[in-house]
Amino acid sequence: MLTIIPEALAAYIEANSPPAPALLERLRDETLATLSSPQMQVGRVEGALLKLLVMLTGARRVLEVGTYSGYSALSMAAGLPEDGRLITCDIDPVATAVAQRYFDDSPDGHKIELRMGPAIETINAMAAKGETVDLLFLDADKTGYHDYYEAVLPLMPSGGLVVADNTLWSGKVLEPTEPSDHALAQFNAHVSKDERVDHVLLSVRDGVMRARKR
Repeated sequence: MLTIIPEALAAYIEANSPPAPALLERLRDETLATLSSPQMQVGRVEGALLKLLVMLTGARRVLEVGTYSGYSALSMAAGLPEDGRLITCDIDPVATAVAQRYFDDSPDGHKIELRMGPAIETINAMAAKGETVDLLFLDADKTGYHDYYEAVLPLMPSGGLVVADNTLWSGKVLEPTEPSDHALAQFNAHVSKDERVDHVLLSVRDGVMRARKR
């Protein structure tokens, strides 16, 4: 049974996690006020976790599949060194227009490159050029997770980290009915059995699968 963290405990977690920069607070407010499906934006605690993971892994090249309004990209870019690079992929011109404005206003925005179009095309182009990825963050179409994972893992060195969001899917992975439910349940099972990685599934927000390439 999926455990829901009580509101008071969730507030305690936020109180004992880093505060969001003012720019990200403004971005959160604008996303909630103007964009459809604002729940797709990562939370403040998850944003802090993503930044910390970038720093802990020493990642220099990050690939994000699913930009939305840019909160996660900005969080990860803040953890990159000055010459680090983050490529973020999306197909939504409305949400990414918001994201690009905030990238332009951020001191870390120069590290971020927004690529419009199907992410698998961007990944294939990177592979053709022999580019590498130190950290992959998946937060896009759930039915594509398996293909993105398989396409990017060969581009990663040993120690590369995959972080996949929404892997508990509000508990729907327990009794899947819709295509996205089945896709996420199958993705979790695939990663769990993948001998190329060490992994752990965390109950942060809506579930985060982490897998480190051996």
